[in-house]
Amino acid sequence: LVVTAKGSSAEIIPFLKTWVNLPMAIGFMLLYTKLSNVLSKETLFYTVIFPFIAFFGAFAFILYPLSSVIHPTALADRLLEVLGPRFLGPVAILRIWSFCLFYVMAELWGSVVISVLFWGFANQITTVDEAKQFYPLFGLGANIALIFSGRTVKYFSNLRKNLGPGVDGWAISLKGMMSIVVVLGLAICGIYWGVNNFVLNDPSLPKADHQKKKKKEKPKLGMKESMKFLISSRYVRDLATLVVAYGISINLVEVTWKSKLKAQFPSPNEYSSFMGDFSTATGIATFTMMLLSRVIFTRYGWGVAAMITPTVLLLTGVGFFSLILFGEPLMPMLGKFGLTPLLAAVYVGALQNIFSKSAKYSLFDPCKEMAYIPLDEETKVKGKAAIDVVCNPLGKSGGALIQQFMILTFGSLANSTPYLGGILLVIVLSWLAAARSLDSQFSSLAKDDIQREKALKAASKTPEVVTSKDDSIAKKAEELKGNGSAIADVLTKGKPSSAADSSFGASHPHAE
Repeated sequence: LVVTAKGSSAEIIPFLKTWVNLPMAIGFMLLYTKLSNVLSKETLFYTVIFPFIAFFGAFAFILYPLSSVIHPTALADRLLEVLGPRFLGPVAILRIWSFCLFYVMAELWGSVVISVLFWGFANQITTVDEAKQFYPLFGLGANIALIFSGRTVKYFSNLRKNLGPGVDGWAISLKGMMSIVVVLGLAICGIYWGVNNFVLNDPSLPKADHQKKKKKEKPKLGMKESMKFLISSRYVRDLATLVVAYGISINLVEVTWKSKLKAQFPSPNEYSSFMGDFSTATGIATFTMMLLSRVIFTRYGWGVAAMITPTVLLLTGVGFFSLILFGEPLMPMLGKFGLTPLLAAVYVGALQNIFSKSAKYSLFDPCKEMAYIPLDEETKVKGKAAIDVVCNPLGKSGGALIQQFMILTFGSLANSTPYLGGILLVIVLSWLAAARSLDSQFSSLAKDDIQREKALKAASKTPEVVTSKDDSIAKKAEELKGNGSAIADVLTKGKPSSAADSSFGASHPHAE
């Protein structure tokens, strides 16, 4: 919508992410933090997701059909004449404001509904040991969906080709796709309600009682205290660095790639058709990576898994920028394969995005979410909102601010490509350093968390004496009860009690 709209281009995205997406994300984080103190978890979930569902439905059936009436096209034209073509991006935000609002809501869906609501819920009801097994499987389901969503976009793109002249194909495809979003959004609410009422409250599951106790113990901090705590925590700072570095890195490459993509596929039909294929390919690549991720987590541990994504992004990014910078000398060779430098850059950029995103979805996201599990409830809820909803857009906005500076200084993204490549190198190296620092802290916390669980299980298996008049039996019972703390001591000082310990890179001396 925003890239191929009349009077717009890919250069609108950096300005959009900074001046619209970031303020809305910060506003949401402040509101979410306040609401988390006054609403129950279930009510908070519904309060956050329903406005998204309502907006996407309203956009397709109300806002888009009225776009020619509500968009100030004449005003935007006059502003562009006065300010000049360098300000095409900022002016385009005003020109197609309803499309930009759709873009921002779609961007926030990933941060809010997936990162905060879904992963926050998963983190509340999952242990570190379970997460190692199941988080990669959650990703498998998500990327099966990505494959089908790519086919859906492709179907609606092809559907528009067969429409008669004068028919707005975008209006028809938007109604179809947003109807699917509304129906599945309501399905999400139904599933969440079912899990809370029929799974977590099942008295036969000890997890439900454990969660109730945790909820009662949840501390209530104000906004200032919460932010001070998060800023003072090295653990959370490293976690935030990972998210911000990813946002800046992927943004530096992605916007440059989309500008090349629009040059190659200028019509909305061709553009969205290519993006449909791109989504499907990303889903297939991620599905494959998800299958490998369980092996990576088990065999090599959290630290290696966390460093694969920045390494992949660095290597593929170097290839993409090299092709843009040195495309002309390669033209004769590319011509033998029926490729122009532009088309080759589009394909290499697509591969770069596919590999980077598949590594992100299959390894980076599970690593990030696992890192929250050993933390206390307050840090989980408010730290997650601050990191996912603010740091993620902040990362993208950081990349966007860099690009805005380049566009306004050098006239276009193409002229600033060498500088963007150098900045990408610095950011990814910082990302790798933060991942290494977080690995040492997480391994220690995860080990302690698993040891506590094992100690509790061992203590719960201690035989209980119901009634006895014999002093010797009572004495024996006390000895058995004491074994619970003895077991905890062995676990604390001894060898790891499960493969999960060793998988996080922790090393322990053998218990005597």
